[in-house]
Amino acid sequence: MSVSVGGQSVAEFLSSRPLVTLTFAQSIDGKIAGKEGKQLILSGKESMLMTHWMRTKHDAILIGIGTALNDDPQLNSRHIPEDERPSHLPRPVILDANLRLRPDCKLLKNYRERKGRRPWIICDASLTSNDIGRKSTLEDAGARVIGVPSADGFIMIPNLLKVLYNLGIKTLMVEGGATIIGSFLAEPARTQPNAIIDTLIVTIAPTLVGNDGIGYGEKLSATQIPSLKHIRTEVMGQDVVIVSALE
Repeated sequence: MSVSVGGQSVAEFLSSRPLVTLTFAQSIDGKIAGKEGKQLILSGKESMLMTHWMRTKHDAILIGIGTALNDDPQLNSRHIPEDERPSHLPRPVILDANLRLRPDCKLLKNYRERKGRRPWIICDASLTSNDIGRKSTLEDAGARVIGVPSADGFIMIPNLLKVLYNLGIKTLMVEGGATIIGSFLAEPARTQPNAIIDTLIVTIAPTLVGNDGIGYGEKLSATQIPSLKHIRTEVMGQDVVIVSALE
């Protein structure tokens, strides 16, 4: 039986999507955020510096709207010493189906102050009249709003990747949060063989968060867990960084 992804063969899809690096930091007990999504600083300075170097090697960085609202991130390379910092800045991309991003967020503020690239907001292509007003507000604040067809209000990962590729994004770094991570990890089960993630990089911090923390694997069934091929493990300061490929 032939396998298709978004109406294409796997080979055709692989040639029309960005190379994808999924990366995040977690506690020993698998949590990436605190209670109700509160931001946790899990990475030590060494692994944080690694993450900022990795950002400069990608065309764009993808986060979900939950991370954008809870963390108000900048998604830049500010932790690299200025005299060593590459000039390339990645494009911030926010998956925000219902346009909830705040127009005063740091990503848009940095763009207006010429300190960052223009953020792209990926939303449901079927906007309501209420959404149109929010779209105009975000565009006035500096964002580019891009509609992607959804299924039952959910933007499918293959559709998202194809749109980004057609807009010139050839390398994509996916940083979270929990819903985005879970969606990218679950997607290969629908598109066997894996046609979604090229590299998985997980930073494990020597800390425990507990039951109140937010994990990323609770909704992954045994059949959705992808098979991993270990590439490398490094100790960076207090953290352990594991690099794998999906098979």
